[in-house]
Amino acid sequence: MTQTGDDFFQPVSAMDLPRFAGVPTFMRLPSLTPDHPRYEDVQMGLIGVPWDGGTTNRPGARHGPRQLRDYSTMIRAMNPVTGVNPFTTVNCADLGDVPPNPVDIQDSLERITAYYSGFKAAGITPMTAGGDHLITLPILRALAADGPLGLVQFDSHTDLFDSYFGGYKYTHGTPFRRAVEEGLVDPKRFVQVGIRGTAYNTEDIEWGLEQGIRIIRVEELFDRGFKDVMEEVRGILGSQPAYCTYDIDFVDPTYAPGTGTPEIGGPNSFQAQQVIRELAGVNLIGADLVEVAPPFDESGSTAWLGISLMFELMCVLSQAMAASSR
Repeated sequence: MTQTGDDFFQPVSAMDLPRFAGVPTFMRLPSLTPDHPRYEDVQMGLIGVPWDGGTTNRPGARHGPRQLRDYSTMIRAMNPVTGVNPFTTVNCADLGDVPPNPVDIQDSLERITAYYSGFKAAGITPMTAGGDHLITLPILRALAADGPLGLVQFDSHTDLFDSYFGGYKYTHGTPFRRAVEEGLVDPKRFVQVGIRGTAYNTEDIEWGLEQGIRIIRVEELFDRGFKDVMEEVRGILGSQPAYCTYDIDFVDPTYAPGTGTPEIGGPNSFQAQQVIRELAGVNLIGADLVEVAPPFDESGSTAWLGISLMFELMCVLSQAMAASSR
């Protein structure tokens, strides 16, 4: 890893430029392309995937990355609870958006994988803003090129269905079934937290359990307590490389109404932060925050929560990166 605390990679302070001024980038970081002379010094890249071609009901997550960038101007540098400053721990930069194909799902999946394969080759740890949850599949295709990863999924839905609409295999309800089938994720190191909501059947749950996936319903999460559950999560993930995917609908719609498939009975915004902080020490190699759909929340509160959770993810990612370099 290169030097840390590099002044070039520090976010712009609101003490120097008001938050409402300037061109918005993720966390007010420098925006770089691969031809930039400092690109090779980037260690954590913040990337947008503005695509929701896998959505089966309410679209809008394609607009998530742009609003998340805008609201990220409110984020400061240090986490006052954990004491982590990700911007002085590793070199962070906004690496732009994957250019999707809004009329071709397979082409978009291939574009996303190609983009993230480039980040992997460059040694850049990705922190992604979606986009619907299907985007995680092509990201995993790139990051798991050397072998299956552990996976922690914060979500109200399993996304383990086999197909929709008479056999169609690629929607935001199927990515993790495909990921297990393709050998991208080790099902014995795969844990889902917060599952809830009405259902047509239990086919997704049954298939997941047969593979060895640990499925923790929201009732168990509340009954046992967040710290106890997250201790189990850390045990399941172990010390090998793992990925974190965070669907904003994990959070109760009282706090995050701007999403395509909200489910009542979820955690509050503070608990949404807690579960991420409890990932400290996990060997994370990337993370994403998906399904923020601005059209369903005129107040912007969902995006503000979403970018706040992205900051929490950056904190644990930067800690993992620093630990792996020792």
